[in-house]
Amino acid sequence: MDVATFDEIAPEFRRRIERTIWCTMTTIDRRDRPRGRLVHPVWEEPTGWLATYRHSFKEQHLARNPYASLAFWDPEQEQVYVDCKTTWIDDTATKNRIWDLYSAKPEGYGLSAFWKDNSDPNYGLLRLDPWRVELWSLQGLFTRTPPQVWRA
Repeated sequence: MDVATFDEIAPEFRRRIERTIWCTMTTIDRRDRPRGRLVHPVWEEPTGWLATYRHSFKEQHLARNPYASLAFWDPEQEQVYVDCKTTWIDDTATKNRIWDLYSAKPEGYGLSAFWKDNSDPNYGLLRLDPWRVELWSLQGLFTRTPPQVWRA
């Protein structure tokens, strides 16, 4: 079932991503093959942010194709799929703000475990701009309830 605005699914989106926290991010490599990895984005709905190493395979993949797919799944069999365009953000103010946003998360994911501070040249920040978000569940499948889908 398509929804007209992100606000229609925002509370359920937030509930699911806060319960799941980690997701699989899939990019396309230089040979057009999918490549998945576990990541921990933070959200300011509908925009997501991903702190990641600036010079990585992810950077190489996104240089060729800036689109990625995120899949959140939990033991309750509720899923969130986010198809998005990624953009590297290099401005200091935004990088500082998102560094603080990660640190404020209740799951305690401080970025200083990965980078000495927010000026570390290896600290990269990806902006995730969804063009499609889908909320789905195993229960929905069995009851023939269609997924909720928002498109930008």
